[in-house]
Amino acid sequence: MSRSTLDLTVPDLSGKLALVTGGSDGIGLGLAGRLAAAGADVVLPVRNAAKGAAAVERIKADHPAAKVSTRELDLASLASVAALGATLNGEARPVNILVNNAGLMTPPARQETEDGFELQFGTNHLGHFALTAHLLPLLRAGSARVTSQTSVGARTGGINWDDLAWKDSYNGSRAYSQSKIAVLMFALELERRSQAGGWGITSNAAHPGITPSNLLAAQPHMGRTKDAPPLRLIRAFARAGFLFQPLEDGPLPALYAATGPAARGGAFYGPSGFQHLGGAPAEQDVYKPARDESEATRMWTISEDLTRVSFPAG
Repeated sequence: MSRSTLDLTVPDLSGKLALVTGGSDGIGLGLAGRLAAAGADVVLPVRNAAKGAAAVERIKADHPAAKVSTRELDLASLASVAALGATLNGEARPVNILVNNAGLMTPPARQETEDGFELQFGTNHLGHFALTAHLLPLLRAGSARVTSQTSVGARTGGINWDDLAWKDSYNGSRAYSQSKIAVLMFALELERRSQAGGWGITSNAAHPGITPSNLLAAQPHMGRTKDAPPLRLIRAFARAGFLFQPLEDGPLPALYAATGPAARGGAFYGPSGFQHLGGAPAEQDVYKPARDESEATRMWTISEDLTRVSFPAG
């Protein structure tokens, strides 16, 4: 596993339990490796068991003392999310760090989750919303920090309130932006509700800038048989150190948000370089589409209804 080109000191996490979704490759794998290297017990909830096992072996090859394991999770299935919640609650170990990192981007054609949601909204937002709700007792017991990974795609567009499922006039890019705006809204609203209700959870958000992760890579299971053309350009620019950043630096904003002693609840972290596309992690302004607290409350209520989960009322 290559090392980051930027310096970020992670505090000692010995004895802490950290969950990282989407940890079998890309940015999530980098995050998991850094958390394990700092002493955390890392759990990787994964959809693909073989990829998960390979990720564990890769982390242990770089960090022989790493404590890392996998659990089964398909964020596109609310039953799978509930099953993981039941498993972890049964184990009864407090969770100290949750990084809602997994995601997918712009399938070639509109697809739905197992529960009938548009695939990107259902996976990127609703799956993580439900997972956080199921894990809430463990998060509260661990005074957890919850970091949700959004995207530069959330800085434009908006919520298609009249058609959240994009059944009419589907636009993959706009549906992706919607899903990531919802993720950012959720992260900020979770912090507000934790503060108001005394839940003891700290919630913030991060984005990786633009980095050659697997989001635009070939994904046969969702209909993309070849890497999307922009990925080749991103890889070339990242290698040259121009605008974008290498994959090894992509985890750093979320890593800082999840572990940095100075990282704050309700804050948003991303790269500090030009247009926040690359560079060392730093706090930045919340993207305009996610700033309206009344819309965040509306999204929260809709998300509870759609996922059939609930958080405490107060």
